[in-house]
Amino acid sequence: MKKLLGSFVLGMLIFSSCKKAAIADAEELDQNITTVSQRSCTSVDHLQNQLAEDPSLQSKMDAIEDLTRKVERGLVPMRLLADGSIEIPVVFNVLYRTTAENVSLAQLQSQIDVLNEDYAGTNADYSASNPYNTVKAGDIKVRFVLDQVIRKSTTKTSWTTNDAMKKSNRGGLNPTSPTTKLNVWVCNMGGGILGYAQFPGGSSSTDGVVLDDNATGRTGTAAAPFNLGRTATHEVGHWLNLRHIWGDATCGNDQVGDTPLHNTANYGCPAAGHRSTCTGTPLEMTMNYMDYTDDACMYMFSAGQKTRMLATFNVGGGRTTFAQ
Repeated sequence: MKKLLGSFVLGMLIFSSCKKAAIADAEELDQNITTVSQRSCTSVDHLQNQLAEDPSLQSKMDAIEDLTRKVERGLVPMRLLADGSIEIPVVFNVLYRTTAENVSLAQLQSQIDVLNEDYAGTNADYSASNPYNTVKAGDIKVRFVLDQVIRKSTTKTSWTTNDAMKKSNRGGLNPTSPTTKLNVWVCNMGGGILGYAQFPGGSSSTDGVVLDDNATGRTGTAAAPFNLGRTATHEVGHWLNLRHIWGDATCGNDQVGDTPLHNTANYGCPAAGHRSTCTGTPLEMTMNYMDYTDDACMYMFSAGQKTRMLATFNVGGGRTTFAQ
């Protein structure tokens, strides 16, 4: 198991961008990309750009990390609603050029259903036996409710990770009440991108999650192997301050004490018993939502990840306004 770092300078990610294929990003893409079967992620460029644009962002994220450490050590109590849960209203911003891209209400509702199952530990595959049964998170006490759907027709063939879909003056849709509602943009992402999320601490004008229409929900245009809604589960994890399980480095640290060291990302559906070559050669938690396995092969968060996510709802945690 990893040991938590006493201090952590957030220099890895501002955004997490998950891809359908390892295709180089361009500032603007005007072509259709065929979905392929492997996740990948590019985020370093986003980090550098955001830090350059807002030098104060690093200190904000450092403060969030410090608060998270205090919550993990029991120095700050967890902040929850009276019934012990947090309810997150979700606004879907659908940008479409074709009829297929204008995903149905049923498809969007299926995404809400997946989020509620995965974050409550009621997903059908949660009970699958694995070496980490003792650290499964169970009910994270975060609930999602469909607040509204906003649709906009566009002539744009595809979108990139430059946040244009979040800005009306660039052809997208401005977020709705982003300090109290989770905005999810659904559109046709270019460059093989499945989706990306903004971590706590960033500007509210770009806050939320972006999903490719082919990786949204579990019906309609959702396409295998990303057709079970787990791209959103993964990205909302980032939105609640979770890192990739391999720490975005060889044998890196995801700042969670009960997840094992991973060499790097896992893809597809790894065979049972897959071991890391990192210190201690631990069994890798390939079924964790913050790895890169296919939707059908990820089905749990860890207890440590639960604590980390809930810490964001404390004062100073970056998501406090959702718990008021």
